[in-house]
Amino acid sequence: MILILYEWMCGAGDRVFEMTSSFSFFSELGERISTRTARVSTVGLGYVGLPLALTISEAGFPTQGVDLNSARVADINAGRRVISYFPEDRIARALDTGRFAATDDATRLADADIILICVPTPLSVARDPDMTYVVRAAETVAAHLRPGQMVVLESTVWPGATARVVRPILERGGLRAGADFFLGFSPEREDPGNHRFGTRDIPKIVGADDKHSRELLAQFYSCIVTEAVPVSSSATAEAVKLVENSFRTVNIALVNEMKDALDAMGVDVWEVVRAAATKPFGYMPFYPGPGIGGDCIPVSPVYLSWRARDVGSGTPLIDLARSTNETAPDRIAGRVAVELAKHGGVAVKGARVLILGIAYKKNVEDTRESPALYALNRLEEMGAICDYHDPYFPVMPQTRDHAMLAGRRSVMLTAQAVAGYDAVLVTTDHTDVDYPLVAGSARLILDTRNVFQAQSVTVPDGRLIKI
Repeated sequence: MILILYEWMCGAGDRVFEMTSSFSFFSELGERISTRTARVSTVGLGYVGLPLALTISEAGFPTQGVDLNSARVADINAGRRVISYFPEDRIARALDTGRFAATDDATRLADADIILICVPTPLSVARDPDMTYVVRAAETVAAHLRPGQMVVLESTVWPGATARVVRPILERGGLRAGADFFLGFSPEREDPGNHRFGTRDIPKIVGADDKHSRELLAQFYSCIVTEAVPVSSSATAEAVKLVENSFRTVNIALVNEMKDALDAMGVDVWEVVRAAATKPFGYMPFYPGPGIGGDCIPVSPVYLSWRARDVGSGTPLIDLARSTNETAPDRIAGRVAVELAKHGGVAVKGARVLILGIAYKKNVEDTRESPALYALNRLEEMGAICDYHDPYFPVMPQTRDHAMLAGRRSVMLTAQAVAGYDAVLVTTDHTDVDYPLVAGSARLILDTRNVFQAQSVTVPDGRLIKI
């Protein structure tokens, strides 16, 4: 009896010590956040990690960005504008404060109080979730993890991934989430090229599986953005991002389907959407296009659908929308062939086609999942001879899905050059393009973005087809 009582008292003592240590870590980190002396590291300096790191630095926190790409780190530390839509001196100004720097030395993570993982979560060749970068980042963090740190995953993942994938990796060394260190999830909501809503202007969802981690996440992000929105768990926060982008996926598929149907009726879908958008409730405008691209809208629904199947459920409506969006470039290529034959009697095999824009959206240097590249590939499979013009890509970058296109060069946009093509296919509506020149020189324009009407550029009768 005495032995049992002794063991119980020892166990209770251990639990009291653990609770005291946990509360001490919590209060110490909370104090550093409130005084903005907490040292922050972002793992990954791409379209999410770099804007986030700069925003944190601008909020007054000492911040370092960690990236394995030494050339990118060197460019950032030299103050070069590595993302085109940044103000030209934004990185240089951050460096001048002394609060921001980039490094390729992962051992520096041990110095951080807060570590934010902002790495890609692409699709595999089989179009399934690819968590490779998240796993590697978590392993890197785990190698330098110390008591009292907070780790936040920002990469898009399926619901439950923070708890089931990241947490076990971080706990391999014996430290425990919620007791020895803090862990949570806050989905990135970056919109590249959006000058109305920057990182600071967009509310941040924060979720964690223990009270202290959740409170610290909310406290920290409240210092960085206009509003932190706490939710009950990391899985809930993970689901928020997937739901947001699945909503967009379904509506983009819907408006493209309506475009085809209304076009067959002789009705302009662009005019219909503009008119419908005047309704102040119950409607949100989405616009047609050549398909979806980027690292969010094509990816998030796959992660949600995969996880739904994993737990014995399904997302048939989302899966149908995904299929509609993924095949949109094929339909665009087919329409090009039809219009070439109809308006110029030109067979697609051997036809010369100029692709106007290869980025997935306007005014960004990003080709991830770009429907323009899929349409280009499909046209070439059909026998067309394709060139491209894009002011953001003088040379075609190396991409995983379009390796054979790497190294191609953007053609100069001159009247003589444009006149030499059987058709111009507008796939990206960049602002910095001479659309009047194209309108005056092209034999046939196939516009997937309605850019000529949007910019009030007149095209000679019969030469402009909105597809």
